[in-house]
Amino acid sequence: MSLKFGYPCLQASLNFVLYPLMVLAFWICLTPSPAVAQGEWVAHGRDLAETRYSPLNQIDTENVSRLEIAWTWDIPKAGARLETSPLVVDGVMYGTGPLSFVFALDARTGEEKWRWDPAIPDARHGGPGACCGNVNRGVALHGDKIFVGLLDGRLVALNRESGTVEWTVQTTPAGSDYTITGAPRVARDKVIIGNGGAEYGVRGYVTAYDVERGDQVWRTYTVPGNPADGFENDAMRVAADTWTGNWWIAGGGGTVWDAMVYDETANLVYLGTGNGAPWNREYRSPGGGDNLYLSSIVALNADNGEYVWHYQTTPGDDWDYTATQPLMLLDLEIEGEVREVIVQAPKNGFFYVVDRITGELISAEAFADDLTWATHVDLQTGRPAESPEARYGMNRRGAWLSPGPTGAHNWRPMSWSPLTGLVYLPAQNNTYYYQMAEQLEYTPGRWNTGTGRGRSEQRPERPQLRGPSTLLLAWDPATNREAWRAPSAGGNGGTLSTGGNLTFWGTGSNLVALDARSGEQAWSFEVGRGTATPITYSIDGRQYITIAAGMGVQNLPPRVWTFSVEEGIGSLNGN
Repeated sequence: MSLKFGYPCLQASLNFVLYPLMVLAFWICLTPSPAVAQGEWVAHGRDLAETRYSPLNQIDTENVSRLEIAWTWDIPKAGARLETSPLVVDGVMYGTGPLSFVFALDARTGEEKWRWDPAIPDARHGGPGACCGNVNRGVALHGDKIFVGLLDGRLVALNRESGTVEWTVQTTPAGSDYTITGAPRVARDKVIIGNGGAEYGVRGYVTAYDVERGDQVWRTYTVPGNPADGFENDAMRVAADTWTGNWWIAGGGGTVWDAMVYDETANLVYLGTGNGAPWNREYRSPGGGDNLYLSSIVALNADNGEYVWHYQTTPGDDWDYTATQPLMLLDLEIEGEVREVIVQAPKNGFFYVVDRITGELISAEAFADDLTWATHVDLQTGRPAESPEARYGMNRRGAWLSPGPTGAHNWRPMSWSPLTGLVYLPAQNNTYYYQMAEQLEYTPGRWNTGTGRGRSEQRPERPQLRGPSTLLLAWDPATNREAWRAPSAGGNGGTLSTGGNLTFWGTGSNLVALDARSGEQAWSFEVGRGTATPITYSIDGRQYITIAAGMGVQNLPPRVWTFSVEEGIGSLNGN
């Protein structure tokens, strides 16, 4: 007899006759990790693996139709979008809004405990320009501190109880075109932050700071700088051999504006790096080359930031196919062997399963319905088989390619359920007319893509695509195949999976609940356009579902919505 089980334990097969000691280990493994209390949401993806799975099952497929509003809280600042994933710890919810605004609420009632506003003006009033929007995706927590990255490049530690500033550090050159929109991550005693700004012409890097004092511990660049200045390490020296021309003038790109995840056991920090600066390789690196470490998954030693391995999803990126989309750590049984993997569905439309210890590519399959820039990924070389027309700059001919620069998957987090073995992926099908700009004169403070911005002689609104523009995919990462799909109501937010066999998803103006096994819709509620990513937590034996939504431009203002089942609920457990 064998049993299979998933997060938070390794998936494995246990033979109760031959391996009695492993049975004990099995039961120990089923005990919730003390780092993640069952009813709390303590990190950006709930757990360090960023699975966005909660074992809470009080709300399930039988009673989810009875979800009602428990409380709401109007966000006092409007902006481009809401993208925050709040944290819930010790009965308090911590979240962010536009222009790096931070709030703390009583998670039982929604009563405001404190708010902190860094008073950053928007771009119209002299504030930093940001691609794309003045959004913020959330905070990190360690001890008595909340950490938030600000749009103007600062990293701030706030006291959890009062919201007062404990320390502040400027992580980017003052007055530069760097911005921060992503959530920090904590790796033991360090808080790690990346940044954005590649379209404006910057060089990507991540920095680790001491959680108590804010002192810089290490900084690691993702692309090489000017060789005349010397290289920071061997990884940059190797990377420079894959670039040509004077790439450093426009920075090179490779910014880490979202995806980071920490493997506590391996003590590795994994980064998802961004596009080149400019997009068009012919201007950035006119002699060609893979341009390491653009559009890559990069593993670093968490203690010192040293390079360990990389896998490049899009060599020589020409299309803004960033690998900055959410990363997730899973332990999967693949072909009879338990593998410690990292999975990602980046912009380029392929779903990747990579050994997270060695960086070996295990599988890569297309999840986008419309994918024309490449036909497949060669598992021997790990490289995409590009279509002949894909290199629009090298060919000097424009081409409609799918996906476009918004990607087949963007910032919206996916989730995992060990009950089904599926990843729930907000996907999209789109296209773009790529063509080489007639000339590029790098201008600081402005977008410098080196493309013709989608113009063509035909100027079609949208060439015929096979798939829907947005949808939810239930994806089996062990086989790298689609299990089922659900239609979108006109837009995508992120997803949450629970022990009640439910997947919650922001779509269009609605928060919906789907049966995680079949995709059948079980509940829906209008929360306003621009849905973020839902979370769940429990207090005093009651489970809640929370999402931030609304952009303040319609009848529903930007708001934190929280739901629960009032009557007839059962006990909370995570088994």
